Amino acid sequence: MDSLSSAGPRRPRDRLGVRSSGSRAAATPWARFSAWLECVCVVTFDLELGQALELVYPGDFRLTDKEKSSICYLSFPDSHSGCLGDTQFSFRIRQCRGQRSPWRADDGRYDSEAPVTLQRESAHYFGYVYFRQVKDSSVKRGYFQKSLVLVSRLPFVRLFQALLSLVAPEFFDKLAPCLEAVCNEIDQWPAPVPGQTLNLPVVGVVLQVHIPSRADKPEPSPLKQCGQENLLPAPLVLTSVHELDLLRCLQPVLTHVQTLWELMLLGEPLVVLAPSPAVSSEMVLALTSCLQPLRFCCDYRPYFTIHDSEFKEFTTRTQAPPNVVLGVTNPFFIKTLQHWPHILRVGEPKMSGGLPKQVKLKKPSRLKTLDTKPGLYTEYTAHLRRDKALLKRLLKGLQKKRPAGVLTTLLRRHLLELTQSFIIPLEHYMASLMPLQKSITPWKTPPQIRPFHQDDFLCSLEHAGPQPTCILKGDWLGLYRRFFKSPHFDGWYRQRRREMARKLEALHLEAICEANVETWMQGKSEVEVVDLVLKLREKLVRARGHQLPVKEETLQRARLCVEAAVHSLPKDLQAVLCPP
Repeated sequence: MDSLSSAGPRRPRDRLGVRSSGSRAAATPWARFSAWLECVCVVTFDLELGQALELVYPGDFRLTDKEKSSICYLSFPDSHSGCLGDTQFSFRIRQCRGQRSPWRADDGRYDSEAPVTLQRESAHYFGYVYFRQVKDSSVKRGYFQKSLVLVSRLPFVRLFQALLSLVAPEFFDKLAPCLEAVCNEIDQWPAPVPGQTLNLPVVGVVLQVHIPSRADKPEPSPLKQCGQENLLPAPLVLTSVHELDLLRCLQPVLTHVQTLWELMLLGEPLVVLAPSPAVSSEMVLALTSCLQPLRFCCDYRPYFTIHDSEFKEFTTRTQAPPNVVLGVTNPFFIKTLQHWPHILRVGEPKMSGGLPKQVKLKKPSRLKTLDTKPGLYTEYTAHLRRDKALLKRLLKGLQKKRPAGVLTTLLRRHLLELTQSFIIPLEHYMASLMPLQKSITPWKTPPQIRPFHQDDFLCSLEHAGPQPTCILKGDWLGLYRRFFKSPHFDGWYRQRRREMARKLEALHLEAICEANVETWMQGKSEVEVVDLVLKLREKLVRARGHQLPVKEETLQRARLCVEAAVHSLPKDLQAVLCPP
């Protein structure tokens, strides 16, 4: 089956929004569609080929052979899952670079305003799957098996699940023409701008969503209604584009949520063996979201199979297990990944005495190849003591059937406060490394950000540690020491240092704009004035690209400084700097 066949005419699409060789329309086709999705795929089961890519829409979107293979294998549950009916799950694959640039024109603005946890992926694709398997005597194999897959770089799992639940049933009835119509509707959607509440029409329904912004408070808040009086029918309001029902996903591991939070914080390798791709992907996504507002910097695969192109890389015994959270359903992985330090085996959700049955903490030596019982198999000992009061409130709430939303909010707030209590001392110490504003002068290179000394930070914990903001007792010092060796410390530190460097550059630009440029230019050589013009222009370009946190008023003053400097130069130099 031809993966590049499509239900509609091929339309040229230049992701960078610039004119290239050949004829191009002034407005980039599929630009609005591309703000949300890369492409939509249909995967079917072929008796001769197995899983096969039946359709990619828009038809000109180029997937590499490796990406096609990954999408095909990951869009179907493996034979151990036995999923009948309709199933939704998700996966995450590496992008294969070389054929197209990973940069998109609107990434800079969106990423500068979105929370770091919701920025677009630059090196991976998410696949959001709606799989249907039903008995069908007209099919040679006896079953109708097909998946509709949304491929995106946005981690909007709740939004795309809701979109699939509306679109997929229609598609399975009407097939390709329906898909073309849906893609054209998505191509009319406004771009996902952080901080805005958007109405997104599709198949006769309006989805209303709020795109989170860095300016939003971390605490989840109800969605504000937006222009509903003009909408018929009334919109389907999604309270979040990305947050799963955390309590439902983590129900079997509530007693170990503290230990799992530490494993996530330290970037430890973890295998989640689940009975289905739905349970596997939701558990992995729930665990990796436990660190919000901290970005999860390690690799994670909500659903992973033995056919994946990274199978050998992740299962090799010749080196230490990689910092990856793997969601799998094939028991074969128990044998293949026995050398991994942490394995979480979860079964189908079970209740006991009105409460969800909890997995037990077990030694890895008790791991059996095939008949492995549910449990968290690890030698790891948590640094912090378990919050027994929280666990009691959650379990009591479940037993008394309190609203699930209330209990999920309680659990999410606990994890948020735990992460913030851990990060705040690091933020305070990092802020102390920033040069004082009074040391930033207009005509000198700004002073450097001081280096991060781990020993100095650990000493500062005596009077500025997490204890005032967190009731949990334990070995916080030991947890920080292990954190310093993890990918999350490296990711957090690099991000904060970049932000501080941009702030320093912005403060330097403000200092120049507030100074008297004309007075400074007196007695200066032409070379020095030209150098000032070029540096100010470079800063203006960076500021326009949302890479510098400066106000429009500052930018306007910077432009006036550039004009004044250029006009002070001889005509021949002015012509070089400002060609007609």
